[in-house]
Amino acid sequence: MSDIVSYIKESLTYQITLTILKQVREFFETFGLIAYRFFEVLKYIFTMQISMKQLIEQASRFAVDSLPITLSIVSMTAIILAMQVAPEMVKQGGKDYIGLLVSLTMVREIGVIMSGFAIISMIGSSQASELATMRVTEQIDAMKVLKVSPFKYLFVPRVLAGFIMMPFVVIISSTFGILTAGLTAMAAAKDVTWLCYISSVWQGLYIRDINIMLFKSACFGGCISLISSSCGYDAQGGAKGVGIATTKAVVWSFVAIVIIDCIFAVAFYF
Repeated sequence: MSDIVSYIKESLTYQITLTILKQVREFFETFGLIAYRFFEVLKYIFTMQISMKQLIEQASRFAVDSLPITLSIVSMTAIILAMQVAPEMVKQGGKDYIGLLVSLTMVREIGVIMSGFAIISMIGSSQASELATMRVTEQIDAMKVLKVSPFKYLFVPRVLAGFIMMPFVVIISSTFGILTAGLTAMAAAKDVTWLCYISSVWQGLYIRDINIMLFKSACFGGCISLISSSCGYDAQGGAKGVGIATTKAVVWSFVAIVIIDCIFAVAFYF
Protein backbone atom coordinates (compact mmCIF):
# COMPACT_ATOMS: atom_id res chain seq x y z
CA MET A 1 0.00 0.00 0.00
CA SER A 2 2.81 2.37 0.85
CA ASP A 3 4.41 1.66 -2.54
CA ILE A 4 1.15 2.64 -4.29
CA VAL A 5 0.89 5.87 -2.29
CA SER A 6 4.53 6.68 -3.04
CA TYR A 7 3.98 5.99 -6.74
CA ILE A 8 0.91 8.27 -6.84
CA LYS A 9 2.76 11.11 -5.12
CA GLU A 10 5.60 10.86 -7.62
CA SER A 11 3.28 10.90 -10.63
CA LEU A 12 2.99 13.96 -12.87
CA THR A 13 -0.80 14.10 -12.46
CA TYR A 14 -0.48 14.31 -8.69
CA GLN A 15 2.15 17.05 -8.89
CA ILE A 16 0.05 19.11 -11.33
CA THR A 17 -3.07 18.70 -9.17
CA LEU A 18 -1.13 19.68 -6.05
CA THR A 19 0.25 22.79 -7.79
CA ILE A 20 -3.22 23.83 -8.98
CA LEU A 21 -4.73 23.38 -5.52
CA LYS A 22 -1.88 25.38 -3.99
CA GLN A 23 -2.44 28.22 -6.47
CA VAL A 24 -6.20 28.21 -5.81
CA ARG A 25 -5.66 28.33 -2.05
CA GLU A 26 -3.12 31.13 -2.41
CA PHE A 27 -5.56 33.05 -4.63
CA PHE A 28 -8.38 32.94 -2.08
CA GLU A 29 -6.02 33.77 0.79
CA THR A 30 -4.66 36.81 -1.05
CA PHE A 31 -8.13 37.93 -2.11
CA GLY A 32 -9.41 37.60 1.44
CA LEU A 33 -6.54 39.63 2.88
CA ILE A 34 -7.01 42.37 0.28
CA ALA A 35 -10.74 42.53 1.04
CA TYR A 36 -10.08 42.67 4.79
CA ARG A 37 -7.57 45.50 4.39
CA PHE A 38 -9.97 47.35 2.12
CA PHE A 39 -12.55 47.49 4.91
CA GLU A 40 -9.85 48.52 7.39
CA VAL A 41 -8.88 51.40 5.10
CA LEU A 42 -12.53 52.43 4.74
CA LYS A 43 -12.86 52.49 8.54
CA TYR A 44 -10.02 54.98 8.89
CA ILE A 45 -11.26 57.08 5.95
CA PHE A 46 -14.84 57.33 7.25
CA THR A 47 -13.59 58.28 10.72
CA MET A 48 -11.32 60.92 9.11
CA GLN A 49 -8.15 59.43 10.59
CA ILE A 50 -6.01 60.62 7.69
CA SER A 51 -2.50 62.00 7.76
CA MET A 52 -2.67 64.98 5.40
CA LYS A 53 1.11 65.20 5.14
CA GLN A 54 1.37 61.59 4.01
CA LEU A 55 -1.62 62.01 1.69
CA ILE A 56 -0.11 65.02 -0.08
CA GLU A 57 3.24 63.24 -0.41
CA GLN A 58 1.65 60.13 -1.91
CA ALA A 59 -0.62 62.20 -4.17
CA SER A 60 2.38 64.05 -5.57
CA ARG A 61 4.18 60.79 -6.12
CA PHE A 62 1.16 59.14 -7.72
CA ALA A 63 0.28 61.93 -10.14
CA VAL A 64 3.33 64.12 -10.76
CA ASP A 65 6.09 61.52 -10.74
CA SER A 66 4.16 59.09 -12.94
CA LEU A 67 2.92 61.65 -15.48
CA PRO A 68 5.87 61.53 -17.95
CA ILE A 69 5.73 57.74 -18.41
CA THR A 70 1.92 57.80 -18.55
CA LEU A 71 1.88 60.49 -21.23
CA SER A 72 4.50 58.59 -23.22
CA ILE A 73 2.60 55.30 -23.19
CA VAL A 74 -0.83 56.79 -23.91
CA SER A 75 0.42 59.12 -26.65
CA MET A 76 2.36 56.35 -28.41
CA THR A 77 -0.71 54.12 -28.32
CA ALA A 78 -2.80 56.96 -29.76
CA ILE A 79 -0.23 57.56 -32.51
CA ILE A 80 -0.26 53.88 -33.47
CA LEU A 81 -4.07 53.91 -33.52
CA ALA A 82 -4.22 57.02 -35.72
CA MET A 83 -1.56 55.72 -38.12
CA GLN A 84 -3.58 52.59 -38.79
CA VAL A 85 -7.09 54.04 -38.70
CA ALA A 86 -6.81 57.39 -40.48
CA PRO A 87 -5.70 56.17 -43.95
CA GLU A 88 -8.37 53.47 -44.01
CA MET A 89 -11.09 55.88 -42.89
CA VAL A 90 -10.13 58.29 -45.68
CA LYS A 91 -10.26 55.46 -48.25
CA GLN A 92 -13.81 54.61 -47.11
CA GLY A 93 -14.90 58.24 -47.17
CA GLY A 94 -15.02 58.57 -43.40
CA LYS A 95 -12.45 61.28 -42.77
CA ASP A 96 -15.07 63.30 -40.85
CA TYR A 97 -15.28 60.51 -38.27
CA ILE A 98 -11.60 59.95 -37.47
CA GLY A 99 -11.69 62.25 -34.43
CA LEU A 100 -14.91 60.60 -33.22
CA LEU A 101 -13.39 57.11 -33.39
CA VAL A 102 -10.16 58.14 -31.70
CA SER A 103 -11.86 60.10 -28.90
CA LEU A 104 -14.34 57.32 -28.10
CA THR A 105 -11.54 54.75 -28.03
CA MET A 106 -9.32 56.93 -25.87
CA VAL A 107 -12.01 57.98 -23.39
CA ARG A 108 -13.74 54.63 -23.02
CA GLU A 109 -10.78 52.26 -23.03
CA ILE A 110 -7.26 53.13 -24.14
CA GLY A 111 -6.69 56.22 -22.01
CA VAL A 112 -7.79 54.52 -18.80
CA ILE A 113 -6.25 51.10 -19.43
CA MET A 114 -2.86 52.37 -20.64
CA SER A 115 -2.67 54.88 -17.80
CA GLY A 116 -3.43 52.05 -15.40
CA PHE A 117 -0.66 49.91 -16.87
CA ALA A 118 1.79 52.80 -16.58
CA ILE A 119 0.80 53.46 -12.97
CA ILE A 120 1.17 49.78 -12.09
CA SER A 121 4.60 49.58 -13.68
CA MET A 122 5.96 52.65 -11.92
CA ILE A 123 3.94 53.43 -8.79
CA GLY A 124 2.37 50.08 -7.94
CA SER A 125 5.65 48.18 -8.08
CA SER A 126 7.32 50.97 -6.10
CA GLN A 127 4.69 50.85 -3.35
CA ALA A 128 4.89 47.06 -3.15
CA SER A 129 8.68 46.99 -2.91
CA GLU A 130 8.68 49.81 -0.35
CA LEU A 131 6.28 48.05 2.02
CA ALA A 132 7.97 44.70 1.39
CA THR A 133 11.32 46.18 2.41
CA MET A 134 9.73 47.64 5.53
CA ARG A 135 8.29 44.21 6.34
CA VAL A 136 11.48 42.18 5.91
CA THR A 137 13.55 44.77 7.81
CA GLU A 138 10.98 44.64 10.67
CA GLN A 139 10.04 48.33 10.42
CA ILE A 140 6.35 47.40 10.34
CA ASP A 141 6.80 45.28 13.47
CA ALA A 142 8.43 48.28 15.14
CA MET A 143 5.40 50.40 14.22
CA LYS A 144 3.11 47.90 15.91
CA VAL A 145 5.27 47.93 19.03
CA LEU A 146 4.96 51.73 19.13
CA LYS A 147 1.15 51.40 18.85
CA VAL A 148 1.10 52.95 15.37
CA SER A 149 -1.41 51.34 13.00
CA PRO A 150 0.26 50.26 9.73
CA PHE A 151 -3.11 50.58 7.98
CA LYS A 152 -3.54 54.18 9.06
CA TYR A 153 0.04 55.21 8.32
CA LEU A 154 0.85 53.09 5.24
CA PHE A 155 -2.37 52.03 3.54
CA VAL A 156 -4.78 54.95 3.89
CA PRO A 157 -2.61 57.70 2.30
CA ARG A 158 -1.66 55.47 -0.63
CA VAL A 159 -5.15 54.16 -1.39
CA LEU A 160 -6.76 57.58 -0.99
CA ALA A 161 -4.08 59.24 -3.15
CA GLY A 162 -4.63 56.66 -5.88
CA PHE A 163 -8.40 57.10 -5.76
CA ILE A 164 -8.20 60.90 -5.92
CA MET A 165 -5.31 61.46 -8.33
CA MET A 166 -5.87 58.75 -10.93
CA PRO A 167 -8.76 60.64 -12.65
CA PHE A 168 -6.53 63.70 -13.11
CA VAL A 169 -3.79 61.55 -14.63
CA VAL A 170 -6.29 59.94 -17.02
CA ILE A 171 -7.80 63.30 -18.06
CA ILE A 172 -4.38 64.75 -18.92
CA SER A 173 -3.10 61.62 -20.66
CA SER A 174 -6.32 61.06 -22.67
CA THR A 175 -6.40 64.70 -23.81
CA PHE A 176 -2.75 64.50 -24.79
CA GLY A 177 -3.40 61.23 -26.62
CA ILE A 178 -6.31 62.69 -28.61
CA LEU A 179 -4.21 65.70 -29.66
CA THR A 180 -1.21 63.61 -30.71
CA ALA A 181 -3.53 61.26 -32.61
CA GLY A 182 -4.89 64.28 -34.49
CA LEU A 183 -1.43 65.41 -35.54
CA THR A 184 -0.61 61.86 -36.62
CA ALA A 185 -3.84 61.56 -38.60
CA MET A 186 -3.01 64.78 -40.48
CA ALA A 187 0.42 63.41 -41.37
CA ALA A 188 -0.73 59.88 -42.23
CA ALA A 189 -3.77 60.67 -44.39
CA LYS A 190 -4.53 63.21 -47.05
CA ASP A 191 -7.38 65.73 -46.81
CA VAL A 192 -7.49 65.46 -42.97
CA THR A 193 -7.29 68.93 -41.48
CA TRP A 194 -6.99 69.96 -37.85
CA LEU A 195 -10.42 71.63 -37.92
CA CYS A 196 -12.00 68.54 -39.45
CA TYR A 197 -10.43 66.31 -36.80
CA ILE A 198 -11.28 68.48 -33.78
CA SER A 199 -14.87 69.10 -34.91
CA SER A 200 -15.48 65.36 -35.17
CA VAL A 201 -14.08 64.62 -31.71
CA TRP A 202 -17.28 65.77 -29.98
CA GLN A 203 -19.78 64.27 -32.42
CA GLY A 204 -20.29 61.07 -30.47
CA LEU A 205 -18.57 61.85 -27.18
CA TYR A 206 -20.94 62.62 -24.34
CA ILE A 207 -20.55 63.78 -20.74
CA ARG A 208 -21.74 60.32 -19.67
CA ASP A 209 -18.64 58.76 -21.26
CA ILE A 210 -16.38 61.20 -19.42
CA ASN A 211 -18.12 60.57 -16.09
CA ILE A 212 -17.76 56.81 -16.53
CA MET A 213 -14.08 57.29 -17.40
CA LEU A 214 -13.48 59.33 -14.25
CA PHE A 215 -15.24 56.86 -11.98
CA LYS A 216 -13.48 53.89 -13.55
CA SER A 217 -10.09 55.57 -13.29
CA ALA A 218 -10.70 56.36 -9.60
CA CYS A 219 -11.49 52.68 -8.99
CA PHE A 220 -8.33 51.73 -10.87
CA GLY A 221 -6.17 54.05 -8.79
CA GLY A 222 -7.53 52.91 -5.45
CA CYS A 223 -7.36 49.25 -6.47
CA ILE A 224 -3.76 49.48 -7.68
CA SER A 225 -2.60 51.13 -4.44
CA LEU A 226 -4.55 48.70 -2.25
CA ILE A 227 -3.26 45.58 -4.01
CA SER A 228 0.33 46.83 -4.22
CA SER A 229 0.38 47.82 -0.55
CA SER A 230 -1.26 44.57 0.54
CA CYS A 231 1.13 42.34 -1.41
CA GLY A 232 4.12 44.28 -0.12
CA TYR A 233 2.77 44.09 3.42
CA ASP A 234 2.75 40.26 3.27
CA ALA A 235 6.35 39.92 2.07
CA GLN A 236 8.67 37.54 3.86
CA GLY A 237 12.03 35.93 3.32
CA GLY A 238 14.50 38.76 2.81
CA ALA A 239 15.50 40.21 -0.56
CA LYS A 240 13.95 37.31 -2.46
CA GLY A 241 10.66 37.93 -0.69
CA VAL A 242 10.70 41.57 -1.77
CA GLY A 243 11.04 40.51 -5.40
CA ILE A 244 8.26 37.94 -5.09
CA ALA A 245 5.92 40.44 -3.42
CA THR A 246 6.58 43.07 -6.09
CA THR A 247 5.93 40.60 -8.90
CA LYS A 248 2.76 39.41 -7.20
CA ALA A 249 1.53 42.98 -6.79
CA VAL A 250 2.07 43.78 -10.47
CA VAL A 251 0.36 40.60 -11.68
CA TRP A 252 -2.62 41.02 -9.35
CA SER A 253 -3.00 44.68 -10.30
CA PHE A 254 -3.00 43.90 -14.02
CA VAL A 255 -5.62 41.21 -13.57
CA ALA A 256 -7.73 43.39 -11.26
CA ILE A 257 -7.99 46.38 -13.58
CA VAL A 258 -8.88 44.16 -16.55
CA ILE A 259 -11.67 42.57 -14.51
CA ILE A 260 -12.89 45.96 -13.29
CA ASP A 261 -12.81 47.28 -16.86
CA CYS A 262 -14.90 44.30 -18.01
CA ILE A 263 -17.42 44.96 -15.23
CA PHE A 264 -17.74 48.60 -16.27
CA ALA A 265 -18.15 47.64 -19.93
CA VAL A 266 -20.95 45.21 -19.13
CA ALA A 267 -22.64 47.58 -16.68
CA PHE A 268 -22.62 50.73 -18.83
CA TYR A 269 -22.20 49.72 -22.47
CA PHE A 270 -23.66 46.23 -22.89
